Amino acid sequence: MLLPPRILFVTESFDVGGTETHLLDLLPELKDNGFEVAAFCFTKKGSRADRLESAGIPVYAAPQIGESKRSLLMPVRLAGGAARLFSLIRRFRPSIVHFFLPGAYLPGAPITLAAGVPIKIMSRRSLNDYQHKWPGVAAAEKFLHRRMDMLLGNARAITRELIQEGAPENKVRLIYNGIRLPAMVTTKKEARAALDLDEHAFVAVVVANLLPYKGHLDLIAALIEIRDELPQPWTVLLAGRDGGSLAEIKRAIVRGKLANHVRLLGERNDVPRLLAAAEVGILTPTRNEGLSNAILELMAAGLPMVVTDIGGNAEVVVDGQTGLVVPPRDPKRLGDAILDLAQDPGRRKAMGDAARKRLADEFSLTACVERYCALYEHLLAQTEPVTA
Repeated sequence: MLLPPRILFVTESFDVGGTETHLLDLLPELKDNGFEVAAFCFTKKGSRADRLESAGIPVYAAPQIGESKRSLLMPVRLAGGAARLFSLIRRFRPSIVHFFLPGAYLPGAPITLAAGVPIKIMSRRSLNDYQHKWPGVAAAEKFLHRRMDMLLGNARAITRELIQEGAPENKVRLIYNGIRLPAMVTTKKEARAALDLDEHAFVAVVVANLLPYKGHLDLIAALIEIRDELPQPWTVLLAGRDGGSLAEIKRAIVRGKLANHVRLLGERNDVPRLLAAAEVGILTPTRNEGLSNAILELMAAGLPMVVTDIGGNAEVVVDGQTGLVVPPRDPKRLGDAILDLAQDPGRRKAMGDAARKRLADEFSLTACVERYCALYEHLLAQTEPVTA
């Protein structure tokens, strides 16, 4: 009797983040498409792992030794994680092991080689800036890439980098992120009342953790330049947990006298309400970004986008049609783009409608799942079936 194909997904955790959200959406869909799915986390299960477990998808994690990635016990944690992953592979006997994020790929891929996993896949979700921080990472990844059966990027900018790094071109594929088109959860009037926003204000929203490369400081600089030209009153909502930049962003807001206009909301569980209250979405990374789920979520909500030309941003946002694309680290161009949309409600509406249509046509979760299924089935067809 043929058994359902087994896929083990290996990542860092299921805390809040773009990759985590992608996997939380993807794995139950794959289960519904006939795959037997499990997940392994190299740091900890994370705050949202229960969503998978409640869907009947088991989640395993490395032993919890030490509290920080910088802990002196980190080598012990990695060794414990590697041993647990090897044991899990022996028990679960996956036909495919699929890695997400370098923190899982680098320690985990050698285990799959030692365990003789039939099909090994790596997904990269960001540009390769991280390689410059850790000597030896580029060489280690180049060694591992050649031993994988497939290397995936979620933007053409990423697949180009993989090939430039020496990955075999015939093993590199592109699969864009996909999300569900959301139902309207509230009206703009209701959302603004709940957030204590003026019903007639111009409101823009940024959904991005406060990390240095997310470009919040460039945005603050841009807003300082255009503050008096924006329609009054106006507000920019910044949603996201502190990733090391909160104090500096607060100082920039105070220095720029924007405290009455820029709201730091922290990590939120009501993002759909924020999007319903807004008229423009903004994302301004300066480096590193692959393809942000936040862009897709904002476009799905019918928001025209202002984004920097980093990673896959310009692959999703069609400049002049679904939003405006500006160079990174250029507050003047960024401010001009925000002002352009702020002063033209008709253009905002047309771009927002086009953004939602593009999302539905090209970046739906259904299309994304179909692409993964087709890839897995293609690779499985080249291996011997597992029988009971």
